[in-house]
Amino acid sequence: MLMFLFLVLALAVVVGAVTLAVVGGGESAPLPDAAPERLQDPLPADRPLHGTDVESLRFPVAARGYRMADVDDALSRLAAELGERDARIADLQSALAGARAVRPRPEEPGPEDGR
Repeated sequence: MLMFLFLVLALAVVVGAVTLAVVGGGESAPLPDAAPERLQDPLPADRPLHGTDVESLRFPVAARGYRMADVDDALSRLAAELGERDARIADLQSALAGARAVRPRPEEPGPEDGR
């Protein structure tokens, strides 16, 4: 019984010491603020995005999830590039349709040709 009381008292002293150290009960300087974690490999700015760029994109986790600014920047960039690609595809499709309309169709042989 005496050993049990000693262990409980020792545990209380250790918990109290750790609590004081964490709260700042000593004369030591406070802990410095940690720099916010940023994207290690951001999206490349010098070329169009590829599927592998998006697949390899990993956002750093912040205190309450992901850093909103990093996610917003990546989504804005993706939206802009997808809009440009959609516009380019529409231009190419209309040019193709115009080229098909202008191109003369080959004439099929008629019965008078003897074929």
